[in-house]
Amino acid sequence: MDLSHWIERHARFAPGAVAIRFEGRDISYAQLAQRVGSAASALAARGVRQGDAVAYLGLNHPAALVLVFACARLGAMFVPLNWRLAPPELARVVADCPPRVLLVEAAFSNTLPGGTDIKALESNDAEAPAPVGTEEMPLLLCYTSGSTGAPKGVVLPQRALFWNAVNSTHMHDLTSADRILTTLPLFHVGGLNILTTPALHAGASVTLHPRFDPKAALETIERERITLTVLVPAQLTAMMELPAWKLADLSSLRMITTGSTIVPESFIRKVSARGVPVIQVYGSTETCPVAAYVRAPDALRKAGSAGIAALHCELKVVGEDGAELPAGRDGQILVRGPNVASGYWRAPEETARAFRGGWYHSGDVGHLDEEGHLYVVSRLKDLIISGGENIYPAEVESVLLECPAVEEACVVGRPDARWGEVVAAAVVLKAGCRMSEAEAIALFQGRIARYKHPREVRFLERLPRSALGKIQREAVRAAISEKR
Repeated sequence: MDLSHWIERHARFAPGAVAIRFEGRDISYAQLAQRVGSAASALAARGVRQGDAVAYLGLNHPAALVLVFACARLGAMFVPLNWRLAPPELARVVADCPPRVLLVEAAFSNTLPGGTDIKALESNDAEAPAPVGTEEMPLLLCYTSGSTGAPKGVVLPQRALFWNAVNSTHMHDLTSADRILTTLPLFHVGGLNILTTPALHAGASVTLHPRFDPKAALETIERERITLTVLVPAQLTAMMELPAWKLADLSSLRMITTGSTIVPESFIRKVSARGVPVIQVYGSTETCPVAAYVRAPDALRKAGSAGIAALHCELKVVGEDGAELPAGRDGQILVRGPNVASGYWRAPEETARAFRGGWYHSGDVGHLDEEGHLYVVSRLKDLIISGGENIYPAEVESVLLECPAVEEACVVGRPDARWGEVVAAAVVLKAGCRMSEAEAIALFQGRIARYKHPREVRFLERLPRSALGKIQREAVRAAISEKR
C-alpha cells in the first residue's frame, strides 16, 4: 500500500475529524482524502507517472501536504523547494531533477517562472487514478542546504516516511487526540516529518502556519490548546523574548521538541523552567529525520543529550578505523534503519561513500554514555585541527556562552601558516553589554587547554543562519575574514 491510504482510512474512521487547520479554516479527514484524490487526478492529467518529480515552491500550505499523499498514490516524487533560495539556486535544483509538474504559490511566480499555480490542484473533478505506489518507491526528494558545496538531493522512499512516523509516535506518545502546531518550513524534513506527517498517520490535528511568527505561535498554543510542537532553538529564543512568554498559558503542551543543532543543557533547562518538558531529537535529512530522541520522562535527567536510538533505528559511534567505540569516546555517528534514505539523487559516488556497509555515515561527532544516550559535540567538517590537535568547536563555544554578556557564539578554524588552523570566534553580545577581544580571550584562562583558546574574537551584530536557524559556519568564516 502507498501512504495515501493513511488519509483514506482516517476518512472512514473519523470523517469529520479535523486533519489540518490553516488560516482559520478546517479541513476534515474526509475533505483531505477528497483533495488528495483530486490532486492525484490533476497530476495524472498533466502526465505525471511513476518515478516522475512534482516540485512545489511556496510557504507552508495544505497543498504541500496534499501533494505528498497524491505523489505517494501515483508512485511519484514530491520535491519541496526552499523558498528562501535565490533564483539561480532554485534553478540549479530544478535542473538537477527536472519536474514533470512545477507548482508555485502566486507570491513566488516571479522567483521561478514557468510554474503552475497551486489552485490548479483543486480544479480537477475527474476520478482519482488507481494507486500504484509501493513502500520502496521514492516519495520525497529533499535537497540539503548546500552550505559546504552544491546541494544534494536526498531520496526518501515511502517506507522511510512510514517508519519515521512510527518512531515519532513512540517519541511523542502521539495519538489522534493530539493537536499539533507546525511552524517550521515544510521544505525541510524537520517541518514535514518530525511531527506533521506522523500526526496525519495517527489521525491527529495539524495547525499549519505559513511561516513562523513568534507572537502568532504563542497565541495559537494558548487559543487552540496545542499539545505538541517542534521549535528549533532560534524559534524558542524569539518566543522567550516576548513579554507574553512568562505569563502565557502553556498548560496544554505535553512537550516541546527541539533539535536541528547542538542544543546546550543550559538552554533545555531555561525553556523547561516554564513547566513544559523539552525533548531533543537527533537526525538529518538522510534519516527522515528521526534517528534518536529523548522522551519526556528523561527530559531533565538527560538534558543536553540527543537521546537514544529511535524505536526502529540503530546507531553506533565509530573511530577512524570504523571500529565501534566504548561509552565516553567521541567518534563519528552512524545510523541504520528502515527510515534511512536510499541514497542521493544521481550521485552514485556520494551515495556509496555516505551509505557504505549498510550504515549512514552522518559526519557528526559524538559519544554514547553508559546508558546509551547520545551526545553530539560537533560535525566532522567543523573539526579544527591545529598543530595536529583536534578541537571541537562546541567545547570552545560553551565557554563563551557561559558568560552573561554573550548572546551567541560560533567558533571556526582560520588558516594559519604555522599551525595549519587556529581557533577564531564570532560573538554576539547581549543588548547593552560591552566586551573587548582581550576580555573574551581571558574567559578561557584555566578553563580549557591553551591550544583551544581563540587567537582572535570578532564581535558581530548577528550570526548568519539558515532557514532552520542553523549557524552557517562558512558565512561566519567569511565575516571574520572581512573584519580582519
